[in-house]
Amino acid sequence: MNDELLRNLGLGLAMAMSVSLFFAIFLFVLVVRKMRRLEIPEGAGFGETLLYVPFVVVLFIDLLDFALDFLAAPFSWIILDRLGLRALRNVAALEAILPFTQMIPTLSLAWVLVRIFGTGAVDTE
Repeated sequence: MNDELLRNLGLGLAMAMSVSLFFAIFLFVLVVRKMRRLEIPEGAGFGETLLYVPFVVVLFIDLLDFALDFLAAPFSWIILDRLGLRALRNVAALEAILPFTQMIPTLSLAWVLVRIFGTGAVDTE
């Protein structure tokens, strides 16, 4: 590989991460507003919590993970803890720490799968 190709690849990745961080910051405001109205049961597990949270929450965490790479782990841990989403906290932090998983929107995919297949624990009406 030549130097110009690597430089262009690096610049493209840096640009994508910057745009992702910008959208994550924008979504953070929406997440805080939406979370004020949610009442998630105290002992809710991962799947049950995903049934309660809006998609914008998991999208925010996935964008933050992509933008900050492994540095997203402490941020997502603190944010999810403060929002009362402790069931999502461990999965988001683990996914942020694992190498080469930042490109995969793990929580977004889990949210969609839980919506399609459900957990059977909660009536979403």
